[in-house]
Amino acid sequence: MDISARTDYAVRALLTLAAAQRERELSTDTPHTAAVSVDVLVREQGLPRKFLEAILADLRRGGLVTSRRGPGGGYALARSADRIFLGDVFRTVDGPLAEVRGLRPHETAYTGAAEHLPVVWVAVRASLRRVLDECSLADVLDGRLPEHVVELAAAPDAWRSR
Repeated sequence: MDISARTDYAVRALLTLAAAQRERELSTDTPHTAAVSVDVLVREQGLPRKFLEAILADLRRGGLVTSRRGPGGGYALARSADRIFLGDVFRTVDGPLAEVRGLRPHETAYTGAAEHLPVVWVAVRASLRRVLDECSLADVLDGRLPEHVVELAAAPDAWRSR
């Protein structure tokens, strides 16, 4: 699986927005509607501005962020960080989690020796869903990942390239 730069940048920007949202909620002297500027997102995550602006536009169209123009403008999460899952971000910026030659895994069909391959492709998609659709921005921000995700990452060969 290839995690694109678009997805990586989108998740990192959203985590920055989630952290800012949490900070605002903990502070009584800052309005909860304050937005984070693109400049702050670029600086905090070291992201290329033009590329990030295009990604933020996709996130806005996808209903994950809101934007406000003018002084004090910028971006904010459209809903709480515990209700935005990594799978939502992947799908918003890059489309379906898994495709095989432009088809969804359950749409593939083969004959002969590859007859049972669609089951593998569907299982791959299911495993991606199990991780990405069960990890919210809040989980990542807090380091409170679902137990099955922690177990997968703790496997002896999980951090080793093959």
